[in-house]
Amino acid sequence: MRTLCASTLIGEFFVIGFAGLVAMKDPDLSMGTVWTVCGIAMLVSVLLCGMITRPGGVQLGWALQIALIASGFIVPIMFFMGAVFAALWWASIHFGQKIDEAKARFAAQAEAESGAAEAGA
Repeated sequence: MRTLCASTLIGEFFVIGFAGLVAMKDPDLSMGTVWTVCGIAMLVSVLLCGMITRPGGVQLGWALQIALIASGFIVPIMFFMGAVFAALWWASIHFGQKIDEAKARFAAQAEAESGAAEAGA
């Protein structure tokens, strides 16, 4: 799960940066405000890569997805991009857990087989 979720978060890092470039063109927003908000969001996305397996990591990821969708009020294309990344986030969690379970079953099966081989020798 960790690899899939981290890949999604790194993709978001770049999308947030590009959204900041688009938001800079809005005359109502100061450059300092845009890059403070974008910088914090980019930092959170990178820090979450290491926190995925810790308690609350997935929930913080969902909060980032909601913030990404909400950023569509400033940069309208972010409604679409936020929804795409929220779907990717869901898929990363869903399929990542299935992969982790399959790996655990495979490891248990391999351990049982090697234990049976040692007992027979």
